[in-house]
Amino acid sequence: MENTTSQSEVIETPQVIEAVQPGEVVHPKETSSLKYVIILAVSAGFAGLLYGYDTVSISGAITYLTALWNLGTGIQGLIVSSIMIGGIVGVGVSGFISDRVGRKPVLLSGAILFFFAAIWSALAMNPGTLIAARIVGGLGIGLSSSQAITYITECAPAKNRGFLSSMYQFLCTIGILLTNIINFFIAAKGGIHSDFANQAWRWMLAIGALPALVLVFALVLMPESPRFLLQRGHKAAGMRVLERINGPEAAQREAKAIEKSLEDDKKGSFRDLFRSPLSYALGIGIFLALCNQLVGQNAIFYYAPTIFSSIFPGGNTAFLCSAITGTVNVLATILGLYMIDRIGRKPLMMSGALGMCMFYVLMGLSMMFHWNGVLTLVFACMVIVSFAYSMGPITWVMVSELFPTYMRGRAAGFCTMFTWAANFLVAQLTPAMMTNWGGWTFIFWAVFDFLAFLGVRLFVPETKGRTLEQIQSFWTNKQHAKKHELVA
Repeated sequence: MENTTSQSEVIETPQVIEAVQPGEVVHPKETSSLKYVIILAVSAGFAGLLYGYDTVSISGAITYLTALWNLGTGIQGLIVSSIMIGGIVGVGVSGFISDRVGRKPVLLSGAILFFFAAIWSALAMNPGTLIAARIVGGLGIGLSSSQAITYITECAPAKNRGFLSSMYQFLCTIGILLTNIINFFIAAKGGIHSDFANQAWRWMLAIGALPALVLVFALVLMPESPRFLLQRGHKAAGMRVLERINGPEAAQREAKAIEKSLEDDKKGSFRDLFRSPLSYALGIGIFLALCNQLVGQNAIFYYAPTIFSSIFPGGNTAFLCSAITGTVNVLATILGLYMIDRIGRKPLMMSGALGMCMFYVLMGLSMMFHWNGVLTLVFACMVIVSFAYSMGPITWVMVSELFPTYMRGRAAGFCTMFTWAANFLVAQLTPAMMTNWGGWTFIFWAVFDFLAFLGVRLFVPETKGRTLEQIQSFWTNKQHAKKHELVA
């Protein structure tokens, strides 16, 4: 249905903004640069690489730790899931902090925390110390995860926002792939019963400090989000960033639209998030945040070596299978980056959820009836493909698209808490589920995949091609507060 808020109403503006601060005039000197905004997106997206690396590096380490420390399924799950405990706290406070001090300082704090946590994890001498270190690492990733997407969303032009915001998830898949490759080569130096076993898992965890350093250095060079700068009254600085991103003329129009939306923001508070019509946006954000994990892909990512070691016993084949799933994840995410601004958010999520449902059923049947192990690996890869082009990147994109500027950081952080809570459950419960249910574990996740399809089909709007101000106008204008009006 046609959107009643036309684009011209949202972005109409004079061609020149003069004297943005006393005695100062902004003179457009630079043309728009997609290259520049890609650099910003990749730099902030390194927070996703940290998330991908650390949450999956433990998948290799846990096979060694189980043998070395004689771990039961409960403590295995806690070591893997402990990072989510810190993550829940991190994302819970990140939005409130970033809406006050900015996106960049929160991202930087998260990267520094993660660096020290990676070193601490590698030096742990017992399960308790390792769990504590992973909680601190989770705090760092939690601080940076939702705010990285918020930063990219606020920098990206509307026509490229899906592609650029997906950079977080793309780099997350790179982190997962790097983890699997590194784990494969480390495991090749010695198995769980070798003399190298006590060093192997330490190297797997310690290497995560390197991408954290890269993120720290990148953040030092990055500007603050232009929308946050304008919100705080730093008009000249905000305009400079907008001009680098959009070019002088488009930057003027964008600034005018942002300033208009910020004027509307002054009438609101965070409590508006829990009132109609924004409560509907909140419900969608929470639903998507839960779907990002309850579709069950991390049951494969976190425990791939354990799953495939039962199918391909002996040698280093289980780690090779993990590297294959990681490679497939990256390639399918690239496909999603290409399609998200062409096909749209909603069609991709629906097809991805159905694909995961079908291939998880096949994977479960394969394990229950002992089909050829290669078939099981193929089905696992197709689950990853279905997730990687759909629920993987799009959840992160939409959670930051849905909310007004004045509460975007807090709202995105609040929704992301549900992602981390669901992630904790997946990581904690999967070992026991695999032990007691076997192949039925994947049938269980298939049910959630089908529920995700129904929820997206019935309730989630399409935001492709809309400016953030158009989306904000839709939610905050009560006369537009009918869910079908945003659907293209």
